[in-house]
Amino acid sequence: MRGAGRLANTTPIGDLLRSCGHRGGVIPMHRALAHFRLGPMNLVTSISLFFFFSSIWLVLLGRVCRFWGMLLGWSISRLPLQATLDLGERYFGPLHLPVPYIRLESLLPSPSIWLVTCIVTVLLFAVTSLLPHNLTPLRYLVRAMLAIQGSALLYFALWPLHFKQTPDGYMEALVHSGIGLISVVPLLFALTYYIFDFGLWKKAFLTALTMTHLTILLPFQILLQALVLQNSLLFMPVLYIVFGLAMDVMVIIAFYSWGMTWAFRDEPHPPYVAKNAP
Repeated sequence: MRGAGRLANTTPIGDLLRSCGHRGGVIPMHRALAHFRLGPMNLVTSISLFFFFSSIWLVLLGRVCRFWGMLLGWSISRLPLQATLDLGERYFGPLHLPVPYIRLESLLPSPSIWLVTCIVTVLLFAVTSLLPHNLTPLRYLVRAMLAIQGSALLYFALWPLHFKQTPDGYMEALVHSGIGLISVVPLLFALTYYIFDFGLWKKAFLTALTMTHLTILLPFQILLQALVLQNSLLFMPVLYIVFGLAMDVMVIIAFYSWGMTWAFRDEPHPPYVAKNAP
């Protein structure tokens, strides 16, 4: 029996059996396990798309900043937001950027806000124990967020006057990090996505969609965080760690993961799909 097993593993029949699914269909090798070969055309495409989208972004960045400013100004006048809009003039060589910022009053948590937040945090942590086992990843994600909020509660209970970060500085950093992240999307995709043989139009479409989504998302992200921060600095840690730059990075990862499910130019189907017999 041992000899038969070795024979099955060294013959074409053994190779065929290893690639069959439980219903008899052939499961193609996943692209993550295949040997990667960078073709010259993919290399040329990567460099070309990187310079193309980077140039387009630099040309449009000034208009994008003005669009953000108009949207933020219009929203502040219609939302229950006690804030003002400020434009910071930034020069990067010949590039002039009227970068918009939201200015908020810095408020330490009042005893009532601290107490209500503490009660809600404890209750939500207890509720996570009721989640079913198939939602275990969600349970740990929510608990991690609650742990961050719990550490903020402890900090503001013991050392509230030692918190030096202001909402103005945080809002300004959020805009700068958003601009920086959108600017490096072509480079990230050039190193991790363009090198695969998806075809020019798929690569261009995924890059344009990702950058457009982040461009539209940023002002709404700023407004939502400003609505929360105007109540107290108590919520700044969880906003920064979970709903700041980390959330934008997850957006890029989500688009990249979706793009990696597309078929290569010489593949009729994505390589991970098993075509099982009925």
